[in-house]
Amino acid sequence: MHAGHGMGTPSGPGADLPLLLPWGLLLAAAMLYGGLATRQVRAGRGWPAARSIWFALGSLLLAVAFSPALTELAHADVRAHMAQHLLTGMFAPLALALAWPLTLLLRNLPVQLARRLMGWLHAPPLRLLTSPVTALLLNVGGLSLLYLTPLYALMLHRPLVHGLVQFHVFAAGLLYTVVVAGIEPVVARAPFALRVAVLLLGTAAHATLAKLLYAGWWPHGTGNPPGQLQQAAKLMYSWGDLAEMLLAVLVFWGWYVRRGRAQARARGSAGQNRAVTSPGR
Repeated sequence: MHAGHGMGTPSGPGADLPLLLPWGLLLAAAMLYGGLATRQVRAGRGWPAARSIWFALGSLLLAVAFSPALTELAHADVRAHMAQHLLTGMFAPLALALAWPLTLLLRNLPVQLARRLMGWLHAPPLRLLTSPVTALLLNVGGLSLLYLTPLYALMLHRPLVHGLVQFHVFAAGLLYTVVVAGIEPVVARAPFALRVAVLLLGTAAHATLAKLLYAGWWPHGTGNPPGQLQQAAKLMYSWGDLAEMLLAVLVFWGWYVRRGRAQARARGSAGQNRAVTSPGR
């Protein structure tokens, strides 16, 4: 890594293996998703190509974010770190949420195992974990811990800490996106008003963190000049707003689709009732 941040530069034939590990995991996930989608199509149950395309896009964004070049640069330049954050915690989760990976997995499992897994997903501990408020705390709370404490400076000197932070940013971002969007049917869906309220709070908190970075108050001990911090803050503010706006589109689109289906069912039920009660000829 960059000596300017005290990480040292690993050497030897296996020095790049830790940097390439995320790519290996992404490749394995892509092969699994592709295999399960193909199995659905061959079984005649079908799987929309659009979902596979969204998964490919999300995987591509993560591949860029976890590339060795960007990972190395992120230790020396807070702007590169912010690009990683936006890709792993906001834009890639948006694409992956539209891929419905959990639904695809459940559709490929044996019926009894799928029902058991659904029971676990709706058990009280996991329902608490997947509530919008918990997702908000894990997502924005994790970012606040990263930027408003010495954790960010520690991450620059500890590759293991850096890897754990990256994993948390991605996992918390994906959980937040899936829970707030509420579009994957197998996930317990919170009330629409609660999800909108959490989205607004998350957007405000993310923008506030960006303003604190722009003011140069945090993070401490990074060695980044004020100009770099301000540019990173601008990235966080502007591109973060775009990601939040896209998430809002998902939230309201899902609400609109479900509302339309409910109205169609209501019209169908009303039509059947009229047919039953009308006098025969």
